[in-house]
Amino acid sequence: MQSQQIGNQFSNFLKSGSLLSILFIMNVALWLLMLLFPLVDYLYALPSGSAKSGFYEWLALSSQWEVVIRRPWTLLTYMFLHDGFWHILFNMLMLYFGGTMCCRYLGARRFGWIYFVGGLFGGILYLLVYNAFPVGQLQISTLVGASAAVLAVFVATAAYIPNQEVQFWLVRTFSVKMKWVAIAFVIIDLLSIPAANAGGHIAHLGGALFGWLFVVFMRNGNFLHKVKPKKRSTHKKESSSRPLSDDEFNRRRAEDQKRVDAILDKISKSGYENLSKAEKEFLFKYK
Repeated sequence: MQSQQIGNQFSNFLKSGSLLSILFIMNVALWLLMLLFPLVDYLYALPSGSAKSGFYEWLALSSQWEVVIRRPWTLLTYMFLHDGFWHILFNMLMLYFGGTMCCRYLGARRFGWIYFVGGLFGGILYLLVYNAFPVGQLQISTLVGASAAVLAVFVATAAYIPNQEVQFWLVRTFSVKMKWVAIAFVIIDLLSIPAANAGGHIAHLGGALFGWLFVVFMRNGNFLHKVKPKKRSTHKKESSSRPLSDDEFNRRRAEDQKRVDAILDKISKSGYENLSKAEKEFLFKYK
C-alpha cells in the first residue's frame, strides 16, 4: 500500500507540469537518448563511441576558454548531460527530494533561479580553477552533470531551514538536520578534488557557494526576497475601499514581512509540519 502511494505521488509529480518536473524529465530523457549512441555507431559503421563523443563535444563544458567562447551555450547545456547510470540516478534523487523541499519553503520561482544560476556558478568556478592553476595546463577536461545545480538547491534549502530534519535509512531509520547533511556534502567534495573527477567536485562547490549566498542575500532583502505586488492599488484597507497611500502600503508590507520572518524562525526551530493552517496559508500566499 505504501509503495503504491509513493508511486502515485511520483506519477502526479511527473504530470504536474512544474519547472521541477520538467527539469527532471529533460535530464532523464536526454540520458535515455544517449543509450542509443552505440546503435548509431553500428548503423553508420563508426568507431565505438563516436556518436557520444560528438554529442559531448557540442554540449559538454570544456575547460578551455577558447572552446567555451566558440560554444557559450555549453555553460547551460552541460547541466543536462550525465555519464552513466549512477550519475543520473544520484542527481535525480537529489533533484526530486531537494527540489521538492526548495519549492515548498522558498517557492518555485526561487527554485528556478537557484538551479540555473547555481549550475552557472559551478561551471564558472570550474573554468576559473582549471585556467588559474597548472592542472588546467596539464590536462584538458570536460564537465557534465546537474550536480552543481542540484547541490545549489540543496544547500540553499539547508541554509534557509537549517534545523529541518531529513530521514535516512542505514541499519535503521535516523534523522539528521539539513545543515549537517549540506556541510557533509561540501567537505566530501573538498576532500575528493585530488582523488578523482576534480572538475566535477570543483563545480559542486561553486553551486553550493551560490546556494548559500542566495539565502544570505535574500535574508538581507535581495534575490527576490520581497515579491512585488501585481497592482499596488488593489491592496485595500479592511475598513476602507480607497487605495493605500505609499506610507500605508510600506507599513503593511513591513508588517507582512515581520510575520513571514516569525514563521520562518518557527520552521527553523520546530519544522514546517508544526505550522498552523493559517500560518501555512499566509506563507503560501506571500510567495
